[in-house]
Amino acid sequence: MLSEELLQQRWSQLKIKMASRLGNDPCLDDILVFIGITEAMLPPKQFTEKEKADLRQMAICTVLVPARYYQLLWVDATGWPHYNELQRVPEMNADERERFLMQYVLLYAEKNKLV
Repeated sequence: MLSEELLQQRWSQLKIKMASRLGNDPCLDDILVFIGITEAMLPPKQFTEKEKADLRQMAICTVLVPARYYQLLWVDATGWPHYNELQRVPEMNADERERFLMQYVLLYAEKNKLV
C-alpha cells in the first residue's frame, strides 16, 4: 500500500489527467463511473443516477479483481461484465474506504494507461 503522501500525489496526477476527459475536477465517484463506462464499452450519453450507481459498483468490482475480492465470470451480450465475490471487502469508515479504493483505481489507471 502507498503512503498517504504518495497516494495523494498520484491521485492528484490522475485527477488532472481525468479532468481533461471529464471536463471538471473529478472525484472518486466520477472516476469510477468513467471506469464503468469504459469497461462496459458504453457510448457517451446522460446516465440516470441508478445507471451511475450500477457503473460505480461494476467499476469497484473491476478494480478489486487484482486484489482477489472479485472474479470476472462473463461479459454478457450487451458488453456488461458480471463478477463473483471471492471475499468481502473489510469493514471501513468512509475515509478508509475512499483511500482503499483510490489505491486500486490508481493500479487500474496505470495498467490501462490512464496515467
